[in-house]
Amino acid sequence: MQIKDLIPWARKDHAPDPKSDDQNPIATLQRDMNRVFEGFWNRVGDFDWPWGGGEAKSDVVDTEDHVEVSIELPGMEMKDIEVTVTDDMLTIKGEKKIERQEEKKGYYLSERSYGAIYRTIPLPPGVDGEKADASFKNGVLTIKLPQTPEAQAKVKRIEVKNA
Repeated sequence: MQIKDLIPWARKDHAPDPKSDDQNPIATLQRDMNRVFEGFWNRVGDFDWPWGGGEAKSDVVDTEDHVEVSIELPGMEMKDIEVTVTDDMLTIKGEKKIERQEEKKGYYLSERSYGAIYRTIPLPPGVDGEKADASFKNGVLTIKLPQTPEAQAKVKRIEVKNA
Protein backbone atom coordinates (compact mmCIF):
# COMPACT_ATOMS: atom_id res chain seq x y z
CA MET A 1 0.00 0.00 0.00
CA GLN A 2 1.30 3.45 -0.89
CA ILE A 3 0.52 6.81 0.71
CA LYS A 4 -1.38 7.98 -2.37
CA ASP A 5 -3.76 5.04 -1.84
CA LEU A 6 -4.86 6.67 1.43
CA ILE A 7 -5.86 9.92 -0.34
CA PRO A 8 -9.22 9.42 -2.03
CA TRP A 9 -8.67 11.95 -4.82
CA ALA A 10 -5.19 10.58 -5.61
CA ARG A 11 -6.65 7.25 -6.70
CA LYS A 12 -7.82 7.11 -10.30
CA ASP A 13 -11.03 5.27 -9.45
CA HIS A 14 -12.08 8.00 -6.96
CA ALA A 15 -10.92 11.12 -8.82
CA PRO A 16 -13.18 14.07 -8.06
CA ASP A 17 -15.49 15.18 -10.81
CA PRO A 18 -14.84 18.88 -11.53
CA LYS A 19 -18.57 19.38 -11.94
CA SER A 20 -19.27 18.01 -8.46
CA ASP A 21 -17.98 21.07 -6.57
CA ASP A 22 -21.52 21.49 -5.27
CA GLN A 23 -21.00 18.29 -3.28
CA ASN A 24 -17.67 19.43 -1.85
CA PRO A 25 -18.35 21.43 1.34
CA ILE A 26 -14.96 23.16 1.27
CA ALA A 27 -15.45 24.37 -2.31
CA THR A 28 -18.97 25.53 -1.45
CA LEU A 29 -17.71 27.42 1.61
CA GLN A 30 -14.93 29.04 -0.43
CA ARG A 31 -17.37 30.13 -3.14
CA ASP A 32 -19.82 31.55 -0.57
CA MET A 33 -17.06 33.45 1.25
CA ASN A 34 -15.77 34.89 -2.04
CA ARG A 35 -19.29 36.03 -2.90
CA VAL A 36 -19.73 37.71 0.51
CA PHE A 37 -16.42 39.60 0.32
CA GLU A 38 -16.89 40.63 -3.32
CA GLY A 39 -20.34 41.96 -2.48
CA PHE A 40 -19.02 43.83 0.54
CA TRP A 41 -16.19 45.56 -1.35
CA ASN A 42 -18.48 46.43 -4.25
CA ARG A 43 -20.88 48.17 -1.85
CA VAL A 44 -18.10 49.92 0.09
CA GLY A 45 -16.53 51.25 -3.12
CA ASP A 46 -19.86 52.81 -4.22
CA PHE A 47 -20.70 54.25 -0.82
CA ASP A 48 -20.78 58.05 -0.57
CA TRP A 49 -18.81 58.65 2.61
CA PRO A 50 -20.21 61.55 4.66
CA TRP A 51 -16.77 63.08 5.22
CA GLY A 52 -15.75 63.01 1.57
CA GLY A 53 -13.21 60.17 1.91
CA GLY A 54 -14.04 57.48 -0.66
CA GLU A 55 -12.87 58.47 -4.10
CA ALA A 56 -11.61 62.01 -4.51
CA LYS A 57 -12.37 63.50 -7.92
CA SER A 58 -9.24 64.58 -9.75
CA ASP A 59 -8.27 66.03 -13.13
CA VAL A 60 -4.87 66.04 -14.82
CA VAL A 61 -4.34 68.45 -17.72
CA ASP A 62 -1.15 68.49 -19.81
CA THR A 63 -0.77 71.85 -21.58
CA GLU A 64 2.07 73.12 -23.76
CA ASP A 65 4.02 74.61 -20.86
CA HIS A 66 2.82 72.88 -17.67
CA VAL A 67 0.93 69.98 -16.12
CA GLU A 68 -2.00 70.95 -13.91
CA VAL A 69 -3.50 68.59 -11.34
CA SER A 70 -6.78 69.44 -9.57
CA ILE A 71 -8.23 67.27 -6.84
CA GLU A 72 -11.35 67.78 -4.75
CA LEU A 73 -10.78 67.51 -1.00
CA PRO A 74 -14.07 68.65 0.57
CA GLY A 75 -14.01 69.41 4.26
CA MET A 76 -10.22 69.34 4.50
CA GLU A 77 -8.10 72.27 5.53
CA MET A 78 -4.69 73.30 4.22
CA LYS A 79 -2.96 72.03 7.35
CA ASP A 80 -4.38 68.53 6.69
CA ILE A 81 -2.79 68.22 3.22
CA GLU A 82 0.73 67.15 2.23
CA VAL A 83 2.00 67.36 -1.36
CA THR A 84 5.34 65.88 -2.48
CA VAL A 85 6.90 65.52 -5.90
CA THR A 86 9.74 63.35 -7.20
CA ASP A 87 11.16 63.12 -10.72
CA ASP A 88 8.25 61.08 -12.02
CA MET A 89 5.57 61.00 -9.30
CA LEU A 90 3.25 63.45 -7.55
CA THR A 91 1.95 62.32 -4.15
CA ILE A 92 -1.01 63.87 -2.35
CA LYS A 93 -1.86 62.87 1.22
CA GLY A 94 -4.60 64.23 3.39
CA GLU A 95 -6.63 63.26 6.39
CA LYS A 96 -9.26 64.75 8.58
CA LYS A 97 -10.95 63.86 11.79
CA ILE A 98 -14.32 65.25 12.72
CA GLU A 99 -15.58 64.99 16.27
CA ARG A 100 -18.92 66.28 17.46
CA GLN A 101 -20.41 66.13 20.92
CA GLU A 102 -23.78 67.40 21.90
CA GLU A 103 -25.48 67.17 25.25
CA LYS A 104 -29.00 68.40 25.75
CA LYS A 105 -31.81 67.62 28.06
CA GLY A 106 -32.55 63.93 27.81
CA TYR A 107 -29.74 62.80 25.49
CA TYR A 108 -26.00 62.80 24.81
CA LEU A 109 -24.62 62.58 21.25
CA SER A 110 -21.02 61.80 20.37
CA GLU A 111 -19.94 61.29 16.74
CA ARG A 112 -16.53 60.71 15.22
CA SER A 113 -15.66 60.34 11.58
CA TYR A 114 -12.33 59.93 9.86
CA GLY A 115 -11.37 60.33 6.23
CA ALA A 116 -8.04 59.93 4.49
CA ILE A 117 -6.75 60.17 0.96
CA TYR A 118 -3.50 58.96 -0.54
CA ARG A 119 -3.09 59.50 -4.24
CA THR A 120 -0.01 59.09 -6.44
CA ILE A 121 -0.08 60.47 -9.97
CA PRO A 122 2.61 59.54 -12.50
CA LEU A 123 4.13 62.58 -14.21
CA PRO A 124 5.36 62.77 -17.78
CA PRO A 125 9.08 63.22 -18.40
CA GLY A 126 10.31 66.81 -18.43
CA VAL A 127 8.28 68.16 -15.50
CA ASP A 128 10.22 70.54 -13.24
CA GLY A 129 9.19 69.57 -9.71
CA GLU A 130 11.44 72.25 -8.17
CA LYS A 131 9.16 74.99 -9.57
CA ALA A 132 5.85 73.37 -8.66
CA ASP A 133 3.14 75.60 -7.24
CA ALA A 134 0.14 74.47 -5.18
CA SER A 135 -2.97 76.37 -4.12
CA PHE A 136 -6.02 75.37 -2.11
CA LYS A 137 -9.37 77.13 -2.45
CA ASN A 138 -12.95 76.06 -1.66
CA GLY A 139 -11.95 72.42 -1.09
CA VAL A 140 -10.04 72.08 -4.37
CA LEU A 141 -6.28 71.57 -4.44
CA THR A 142 -4.61 72.77 -7.66
CA ILE A 143 -0.98 71.95 -8.42
CA LYS A 144 0.87 73.45 -11.40
CA LEU A 145 4.06 71.73 -12.49
CA PRO A 146 5.94 73.61 -15.24
CA GLN A 147 7.63 71.64 -17.99
CA THR A 148 11.31 72.18 -18.61
CA PRO A 149 12.31 74.17 -21.72
CA GLU A 150 13.91 71.00 -23.10
CA ALA A 151 10.61 69.12 -22.81
CA GLN A 152 8.73 71.99 -24.44
CA ALA A 153 11.27 72.08 -27.31
CA LYS A 154 10.75 68.36 -28.02
CA VAL A 155 7.06 68.90 -28.80
CA LYS A 156 6.48 69.10 -32.54
CA ARG A 157 3.13 70.13 -33.91
CA ILE A 158 2.02 68.00 -36.86
CA GLU A 159 -0.36 69.52 -39.36
CA VAL A 160 -3.38 67.39 -40.15
CA LYS A 161 -4.34 67.47 -43.85
CA ASN A 162 -7.62 66.60 -45.46
CA ALA A 163 -7.37 63.18 -47.16
